[in-house]
Amino acid sequence: MIILEILRLALSSLSANKLRSSLTMLGIAVGVFSVIGVMTVITGLRDSIESGLNVLGANSFQFTKYPAINFSDPHQKFANRRDITYAQAARFKELMGDSAEISLQMRRGGRRVAYLDRITNPNVGLLGADENFITSRNFEIAAGRNLSPEDVELGRAVVILGDDIVKKLFPNELPIGRFVRIDGQNYNVIGTLVPKGTSFGQSQDNNALTSITKYLATYGQAGRSTSINVQAPTQAALAAVQDTAVGMMRLVRGLAPEDINDFEVFSNESLIETFNKITDIVAVGAFVISAIALIASGVGIMNIMLVSVTERTKEIGIRKSIGARNRNILMQFLIEAVLLSLVGGLAGVIAGVVGGNVVAQMLNASAVFPWGWAVAGLVVCSVIGITFGFYPAWKAASLDPIEALRFE
Repeated sequence: MIILEILRLALSSLSANKLRSSLTMLGIAVGVFSVIGVMTVITGLRDSIESGLNVLGANSFQFTKYPAINFSDPHQKFANRRDITYAQAARFKELMGDSAEISLQMRRGGRRVAYLDRITNPNVGLLGADENFITSRNFEIAAGRNLSPEDVELGRAVVILGDDIVKKLFPNELPIGRFVRIDGQNYNVIGTLVPKGTSFGQSQDNNALTSITKYLATYGQAGRSTSINVQAPTQAALAAVQDTAVGMMRLVRGLAPEDINDFEVFSNESLIETFNKITDIVAVGAFVISAIALIASGVGIMNIMLVSVTERTKEIGIRKSIGARNRNILMQFLIEAVLLSLVGGLAGVIAGVVGGNVVAQMLNASAVFPWGWAVAGLVVCSVIGITFGFYPAWKAASLDPIEALRFE
């Protein structure tokens, strides 16, 4: 009953100074919001990372001119590299033989695909690839057939359409055997792809796939760099295949032993590792900002509680004179400080989760509730309330009741 009475008195005191209490809670809420919001976004992204960054097939890695993720080095550093030409890529594929499945591909965005009087938006990705592209990128044929080695060798004008294009151009008929037009070129539709959905807001079903030789014949080889996907036969053989592949790539690129690699090598695992490093840095930054805000808010709580002790000196004297013990006074003021901190922290958690999930949904990541961080945030708020509220509470409990009664 004593605890309940102390809690009632604490709530009554806070409600008597609504503006002051609200401003103090707001400082705590801002600090908690910053870290909870960021961690909600990161948690949502990490839940989607396997599907979002799982762009390569199993046991695969890729050679490219540019890194897949880059936030540190200048773009010009990689732009000055030599392109990986189709001749080099074809030679690499020949040298690797049967030790791994090799896929070659190029991409050109912003294309339109037309059929009769129907035309897509200018956002289609046109891919020039070989017969191994479908398996290397985890696509599946929905109808028709895949590219064949003969299609690539002869540079045939054939195309495989993604599901978004099929729905746009062929709503009521089968596309197989029809002819579509891309950049003034006619292509025979030989297949369609099973839908894969979106990845970080970008549709994976808005691509058209043709043979890489037809692609180069249409757009030329100048300024074109080939991406090379290598798929090892097993996970156990992956490391050995990658070592061999790097050596072969250096050979076809004409690099001397002392030269550094002028190409990038990445896999699903390296993409995920790079992404996690970036999110860890962001999380640390958010934690530092939040810690500074919470410390500043803790100082604010101490200041408000000291003012409250001064304003309520006579009240403390009356309570002591009718039997209130020092520990009761100490507990009352501590509860007030902790309530200020906890209510502000709870508001920050709610705002952080809502705001973080809004951002996560904009990135097509899953909505989550970071229970661990939410609980940790409330525990930290309690610690801040106790730490910064203890001195004012101790000062209130230490007042002499006679002197307190005389206070005006």
